[in-house]
Amino acid sequence: MKATWSRRLILAGFAALLCAPAASAQNYPQQAVTMIVPFPPGGGTDTGARLLAQKLSEKWGQQVIVDNKPGAAGIVGLEIASKAKPDGYTIVMGNIGTQAINPSLYKKLPYNADAAFTPITLVAELPLVLVVNPSTDAKTTADLIALAKAKPGEFTYSTSGNGSSMHLAAALFENQAGLKLTHVPYKGGGPAIQDLIGGHVRLSFATVLETSGQIKAGKLKPIAVTSDKRSPALPDVPTAAESGLPGYNSISWIGLLAPTGTPQPIVDKIAADVHAVLTEPATRQQFVDQGAIPVGSTPAQFKALIDTDRARYGKIIVEKDIKLE
Repeated sequence: MKATWSRRLILAGFAALLCAPAASAQNYPQQAVTMIVPFPPGGGTDTGARLLAQKLSEKWGQQVIVDNKPGAAGIVGLEIASKAKPDGYTIVMGNIGTQAINPSLYKKLPYNADAAFTPITLVAELPLVLVVNPSTDAKTTADLIALAKAKPGEFTYSTSGNGSSMHLAAALFENQAGLKLTHVPYKGGGPAIQDLIGGHVRLSFATVLETSGQIKAGKLKPIAVTSDKRSPALPDVPTAAESGLPGYNSISWIGLLAPTGTPQPIVDKIAADVHAVLTEPATRQQFVDQGAIPVGSTPAQFKALIDTDRARYGKIIVEKDIKLE
């Protein structure tokens, strides 16, 4: 009889273990969640993260804390996130730079880019916009190309760092327009845009999300958006293809990831909840108004995007011989 009861207790224990992930996911979260943003405040990744964090806090009834950990093109924050306990209470807002560009740009990373993170969901696509200081005479892409060609190397452009999506967008622009520009890298999109506003550089390719406010305030002058269609947030701004550079297209994106080992049921729940939040009309409009296109994908769909963009940008980095300075 004792042996039978012991066996039943063991089987019950296994059953409890098997049910534990589902139960924990169903009740998740039961405490505050930290969302690491590997860039300074003010950039597109940070702006999107703060908007999403606010909406998830409301949905979960638990605070989602945005924790900025900038440095080394996002690598500092990603390293911190990779070492976090994989329980769903630390997640990270990555972007096209941290997940698809850095693995090809850096020979060595302090984490395994292929194995350190579990993709959760693509949050939003971020079209870029070519912006200049309002004192610049150019009104169209063709105007800007003509001005830059007249002074090779004198036109400076700011980016969030070497090999960032802002840098690759500018490099592609140089290549297609036959220009020679001078790159000025910063430690994030926010500082890069502030120095453009201050007149310390001539132009920049930044997300519509992080520049729409300054554009509407007259602090920046938009020349063109980099997507193949006009941005709903800037309907009067033409695409680069429309205004002087046919075939040009370059966009960014942001998405959530978790440290590898985070239970899949929790990953799936976060993805589902983010999708639910992003489909709410009011939230969706907030993203659109700021220049982002909200998505909300499955973990598998987000992983496929990361893999595809990593291969694509890896090829561009090699072909254009983009290296860290």
